[in-house]
Amino acid sequence: MATPHDVDVIIAGGGPVGVFLSAELQLAGIRSVVVERLAERSPHSKAFGLHSRSMEVLDRRNLIDRFTEGARSWSNGHFAGQDVWIDFSVLDSSHAYALLVQQTRTEELLEEHALRSGVEIRRSHEITGVEQDEDGVTVQVTGGGADYALRGRYLIGCDGGRSLVRKAAGIPFPGQGGRVTARLADVVLADGENAPMGMERTENGLLFCVSLEEGVHRVATFDYTEEGRKSPDETLTLEEFQDSMRKVWGTDLGAHDARWLSWFTDSARQAETYRHGRILLAGDAAHTHFPVGGQGLNLGLQDAFNLGWKLAAEINGWAPEGLLDTYNAERRPPAEGVIGNTLAQIALMNPDPIVTPLRDMFNQLMQLPDVNRFLAGMIAGVDVRYAPQGGTHHQLVGDFARDMVLKGADGDVQLAHLLHDGKPVLVDLAGQPETGATLARWAAAAGAGDRVRSYAGTAEAAPGLAALLIRPDGYIAWAADRDATPGELVDGLYLALSTWFGRPTA
Repeated sequence: MATPHDVDVIIAGGGPVGVFLSAELQLAGIRSVVVERLAERSPHSKAFGLHSRSMEVLDRRNLIDRFTEGARSWSNGHFAGQDVWIDFSVLDSSHAYALLVQQTRTEELLEEHALRSGVEIRRSHEITGVEQDEDGVTVQVTGGGADYALRGRYLIGCDGGRSLVRKAAGIPFPGQGGRVTARLADVVLADGENAPMGMERTENGLLFCVSLEEGVHRVATFDYTEEGRKSPDETLTLEEFQDSMRKVWGTDLGAHDARWLSWFTDSARQAETYRHGRILLAGDAAHTHFPVGGQGLNLGLQDAFNLGWKLAAEINGWAPEGLLDTYNAERRPPAEGVIGNTLAQIALMNPDPIVTPLRDMFNQLMQLPDVNRFLAGMIAGVDVRYAPQGGTHHQLVGDFARDMVLKGADGDVQLAHLLHDGKPVLVDLAGQPETGATLARWAAAAGAGDRVRSYAGTAEAAPGLAALLIRPDGYIAWAADRDATPGELVDGLYLALSTWFGRPTA
């Protein structure tokens, strides 16, 4: 007899990925518990911004206004510290900019969202053991002054690059070890007036400097030698950081009163699979890379957005065969892309003079509109497309559904707003009631009628489209043009619904 489950899903790690994923599950009626070893959120921000695709994701859950409130936006970004900047304003996105929001604020808002959704977060609790069987996963937890067992149908590791969950599941984590050492400090600079802003390349490495608040700067040095590298468990001291500044910049600029000290390398790894039975991985537990370009947090949030509705479908009993496995298939390629472009940036930032001509040539290339658009889409995550499933081959299938104004019987509505409740949406754009009724009947016939929201309206931004079927994560599962025959419409829709949403529940 199977052991009863305490919860549906156990999430190891209460960072931004874990709490956002917990809210996604809760939205679909799935009870999860977040187990976090830290007593409170870290006061230090590893990341300072959100990119276009993450903001599109937040918009589709009615969160974007909270994130943009009081925050600054920036239309440019850097690639490998080049003199020519990437222009995000060229992106085909309703959020074609970078949002300057510290990770501490992002974590605060996502935790607020999760708690408001009814998620339970257990702080000062740490998972110490994991045991999986065919019916669920049991974890051993230390917290609240006691040791106890917690059992769930699934366990998700959102517990960082050194993930205990990944190790316990026996999932290999191949890649390359660190060759570049970055040392970071939030410090007061006595000579702050002479501190360079942004990134500067010298013959001994790179110096990055940005003002955090009055009198406090974030400074980082990038050292391409093995000199002074520490073991993973060692901490960085202020003296060691000052030494690295003097080596790279020639002076430590009077750095003192460090608020935060950290160090990391350009180690780049990816889990061999994101799923092993009832154990799944997301965020840094699934992939790690050098944090250049501010892509890591954004990548993890999109993992959560992809996984949440699929795992909920599995637990709720209506997931078509193989749906949960599409999480691994769809999310590994974007992580491979981020790992690749961060390694390319590290190579371009190398202080060796032999690299300088390559940087000069790359600067010229970045002035070409097509190159700029390519780099902007890559860094912002808007170039992500998923492979079509179930034999649907419209050019839009697998792409993210861009926001647009829909004109319906009750007035105008933004397409993004139709996804606030986390349900898939079938949008009839033909403006003909009989077409919409036919599509709705086929949704019911496929067994998905109670799970798919239907909306009828027209869109000036898509005059040639007859209909769209949009997944809960905003990606297009099926599309049809206005010149499609009735047979093509119903056959294509039935196939897409059966592939993604159509298994009837018991």
